[in-house]
Amino acid sequence: MPQVSLPQSLQKDQPFTALAPMQDVTNLWFMKVIAHYGSPDYFFTEYFRVNDTSRLNRGILAAITENDTGRPVFAQMIGESIPDLVRTAKELCRYDIAGVDLNMGCPAPRIYRKNVGGGLLLSPGKVDQILGELRQAVNDRPLTVKMRVGFENTDTFYEILDIVNRHNIDLLSLHGRTVKDMYHGVVKYDLIAEAVQRVDCPVLANGNIHSATTALEVLERTGAAGVMVGRWAIGNPWLFNQIRQALRGEPITPVPLVEVRNYIDRLWQTPTAATMPERSRIGYLKMFLNYIALSVDAEGQFLRLMRRTQTEVEMFNLCDRFLLSDLTQTLALAPYSGV
Repeated sequence: MPQVSLPQSLQKDQPFTALAPMQDVTNLWFMKVIAHYGSPDYFFTEYFRVNDTSRLNRGILAAITENDTGRPVFAQMIGESIPDLVRTAKELCRYDIAGVDLNMGCPAPRIYRKNVGGGLLLSPGKVDQILGELRQAVNDRPLTVKMRVGFENTDTFYEILDIVNRHNIDLLSLHGRTVKDMYHGVVKYDLIAEAVQRVDCPVLANGNIHSATTALEVLERTGAAGVMVGRWAIGNPWLFNQIRQALRGEPITPVPLVEVRNYIDRLWQTPTAATMPERSRIGYLKMFLNYIALSVDAEGQFLRLMRRTQTEVEMFNLCDRFLLSDLTQTLALAPYSGV
């Protein structure tokens, strides 16, 4: 079976990085934004929803067909209908993808209640069937899995790891929380370390990797082949470059807040900006600012005041006040605690 290998342009002995797939965030436009500041080694698409009437979503497909970042892109699927997952996987393999990824970790209740995403962790037998059929269908490129350590507890964790082995999965991205944990609570890096020892494929450690220092600590603690970063790359798109600096033993380059202000301008220029009402556009930008703000000031003033803004003028005046008033200030290398 094919095994995932690092792009030839990268050192083979260095851990690799990936941007976690995030629905309604990691589209083609955001991948290009991230690439402007320093691409991860791999991208993953938002998930293609798979059912008996599904067709490949053109917007998500663009993240593959129009991607000029120079980085490999994995196509992620979510679903539980085996014939339709097989059909969709074969369709995706007609495109220039790094591999096909199955979502077994989405923690949104509206998703797992349909027995897809994180809901699959409740049914190891179904997982066994799905991966068996997908492995036969995806035989000329990597088949990968993104999952959590369990649904409400870790009762099925080891059984599913053994299923991953049985079907020669090529890469496992493992978030160290349960589905019910959502994004709260302690990340169980010890279980990621156990997975590294138990499965035959490379493991990407995922969950609360908010700084280059944390990435190195997680790699050391788990023995993972690399790290997958999601929400914290929204707050700091320079993070992948900073992780590479840390891996090389170099000092981490701090980012001036004026550059953060430029990043916010770039986020404001979303491709759908012209058709979005101002209120919706502000709401969309706030989704990103909620993470950016955590590394701007230790008191959390920027975050609190940003959430109160209602107009474009208010929002950008506030950004100028906090990000341009002192040109010596830099973005924190890790989010401030307690903000």
